[in-house]
Amino acid sequence: MAKSDRYQNRIELLQGTLDFLVLQTLQWGRQHGYGISQVIRINSGDVLHVDTGSLYPALHRLERRGWIAAEWRLSENNQRVRTYGLTAAGKKQLVHERSRWRQLTQAVAGVMNPDATESGV
Repeated sequence: MAKSDRYQNRIELLQGTLDFLVLQTLQWGRQHGYGISQVIRINSGDVLHVDTGSLYPALHRLERRGWIAAEWRLSENNQRVRTYGLTAAGKKQLVHERSRWRQLTQAVAGVMNPDATESGV
């Protein structure tokens, strides 16, 4: 796929969605930034690509809110990497974000297929 095609087919994330995806990814354990972006890419079927210009500001924002904590660790190849993990407040926020996500997806589904929501399908 040509680079221009990739950008043309790019799906922009709604504001707040990246934060939710990062929290969701970290529920499975500590991860460094590159690992977070790879988990999101792989688990989305290669549809969502999070570049560093978006990821690291999100990580810093989540850290300022107290939802994740960062620490330096040694990687498998003995390099220092900054890893991120959920805090107790982050776990609570993830539960809240999942609820909001369900509401959003139901609302969008209602707009996309209003007859189905009226008939309870």
